[in-house]
Amino acid sequence: MKRCYFLLFLLSLFFAVPASAQSPVIFRGENIVIGNHISILEDPTNKLGLNDIRKSNAFVPSGITIPNLPLSSSDFWLKFTVKNENDQEQLILGLEYPMLGTCDLYSITDGKVQKLSYKNVFSKRKYQHQNFLFDLYIAPGTTEEYYLRVKSTEQMVLPLTLGTPKMMAESLASNDLAWGIFIGLILVMILYNFFIYLSVKDRSYLYYVFYSLFIGLSSTTLSGYTYRFIFSDYPDLNHLGIVVFPGIAGIAGNLFMMNFLQTKENSPRMHRFIYLSILLYFTAIILRLFGHDQVSFRTIDFAAVSTVVVTFIITISLSLEGYRPAKLFLLAFTLFFTGLILFVLRNLGILPYFKFINYTKEVGAALDVILLAIALADKINTFKKEKERSQEQTLQALKENERIIREQNVILENKVNERTHELSEANTELNQTLVDLKEAEGQLVEAEKMASLGQLTAGIAHEINNPINFVTSNIMPLNRDVDILIDFIQEMEKIGLSDLPVEEKQKLIDDQKEEMDYDYLKIEISQLLNGIKEGASRTSEIVKGLRVFSRLDEDDLKKADMNDGLDSTLIIVNNLLSNKIKLEKSYAEIPLIECYPGKLNQVFLNILSNAIYAINKKFGEKEGGILKITTSHNESKVIIKIADNGIGMDEVTKKKIFEPFFTTKDVGEGTGLGMSIAYNTIRRHQGEIHINSTPGEGTEFILELPIVFEFIEEDI
Repeated sequence: MKRCYFLLFLLSLFFAVPASAQSPVIFRGENIVIGNHISILEDPTNKLGLNDIRKSNAFVPSGITIPNLPLSSSDFWLKFTVKNENDQEQLILGLEYPMLGTCDLYSITDGKVQKLSYKNVFSKRKYQHQNFLFDLYIAPGTTEEYYLRVKSTEQMVLPLTLGTPKMMAESLASNDLAWGIFIGLILVMILYNFFIYLSVKDRSYLYYVFYSLFIGLSSTTLSGYTYRFIFSDYPDLNHLGIVVFPGIAGIAGNLFMMNFLQTKENSPRMHRFIYLSILLYFTAIILRLFGHDQVSFRTIDFAAVSTVVVTFIITISLSLEGYRPAKLFLLAFTLFFTGLILFVLRNLGILPYFKFINYTKEVGAALDVILLAIALADKINTFKKEKERSQEQTLQALKENERIIREQNVILENKVNERTHELSEANTELNQTLVDLKEAEGQLVEAEKMASLGQLTAGIAHEINNPINFVTSNIMPLNRDVDILIDFIQEMEKIGLSDLPVEEKQKLIDDQKEEMDYDYLKIEISQLLNGIKEGASRTSEIVKGLRVFSRLDEDDLKKADMNDGLDSTLIIVNNLLSNKIKLEKSYAEIPLIECYPGKLNQVFLNILSNAIYAINKKFGEKEGGILKITTSHNESKVIIKIADNGIGMDEVTKKKIFEPFFTTKDVGEGTGLGMSIAYNTIRRHQGEIHINSTPGEGTEFILELPIVFEFIEEDI
């Protein structure tokens, strides 16, 4: 709305008609606009009094029906003379420009000066109306001279009307009615489109609601209705609203245009200039809030001109491209702008001053709001039609696809039958191949088991051979001692059955004992028996360890002690340790775990065998090899660490060690399946196996086994 006053000032420079003197206002009973009968003087000093003004020859005739004054901080004095040719003495002078900061009327009657001033507080006004209304008392047939001093931080447009109280009241009531219709229309459009926004959640509707709201507030603020009904006791807020409301309306309008016309995609070059207009509006608002009234007024004028230019460029270019929303937007904006131009031309006196022309800017704003709402609805309808058209095309495409599918199904069915026969034959071949692979896998696993069995047999033979040799070596001397005892017993029997005296018998027995060294014989027999007993006991321990290692019940899940499993495995590999490798055991008191013990013993055997191999590979026949076994546990797992100081592994070996058939041993020394089987066994026990190794320094295997086995239906 503010832009109309800026345009008014520009156009007035071209259409103002200079005059040498002003004629008096002749009042004959009809309302009359007196702008052409006014002379104007500017006081840049703001210090001239009425006496100074009356003596001045600087008054210039206005030359137009509605005087308009430039944006200035000066006082402006308006001089006019009224001759009352009506029979009614009381007249009303109305000034329809509520934004004046100062409005003082001076009347000169019989040389006496009377001053009428308007207060900023609305409630203290004689006439409860936003316009400035002054009582003039002029006797019929007489002439009075008046001076009107006005000042404002805004640009001033001064439509001065003279009439009787009755006619002025009718005119003001008619004006209020027209404004009531305008405000009601704006509120209806705001509420209607706000409820649509709540339904469709389209931001265009939200921007439209804000634009319409602040267009309405801008119009009512500039016409004084906001001050009259809302800010009557807060003139400072009304003063801020003169720029703030149009500024927000401009921002909302630009955002609406960006969203509604999709300017970022449809007009990318001009899109950035919209942000410039928004920035200018925002700057004007900030300047107004900080008290820079005149600068804010100028800034919002520039923002308005920028918006007009950018809007016309965008909407015209998009309309020429056939973009329907742009055509409706252009029509709405053109009507709005046309209303402003007609209002300006009326104020310049180019158009006659009659009722309809008074409301062209409000009519333009109302048409703008209505047409934009229609444009929004049309856009929604267009989207709806496009959606329906798209759905129809999709439906047709689906029907066509269905027809093609039916035709293709016949062809495909024949091809499927052919392929089914081919796949059936291929499946038979694959099944046979799978059987062959399973047989090969079983043979490989059996080969690994046989290799382990060979190692097991060698270990058992070595371990049992020592105690058996110990027993065997004691049998021959024990047999000799037994023969001596038997001979001694037979001699004792002969002596006992003879008739010799007891003393002589005793002497013969003592001689026999001394001859056979009876006391030594008892000691030797006892030693030989103890040796045989120790050998038998050692053999029993080996057999017990073998039973723990083999665990014939390995197909049953049961609780087992991993310390016992490790010890039983060490018995098997004890012959490989000899005296060159130092064994260090650090067993903790660990809980029993649910497992398949025999399979875990197989894992221990594979890891220990590889560790011993790595140590021998590094040290050969020299001493210095160390094999360390550690057990521990936490709340849920038992942890077993088997470490050696052998040759170690590089990163490539660490990554491949669990792959089937991978081995670093020489040909014939391993199948390459041991660690693969160990890895799968640990995983099937829901455990984890980790490797820490450094080439040349050694390797550490870390086994983590859950204490409680969570049963999963899977073959072990």
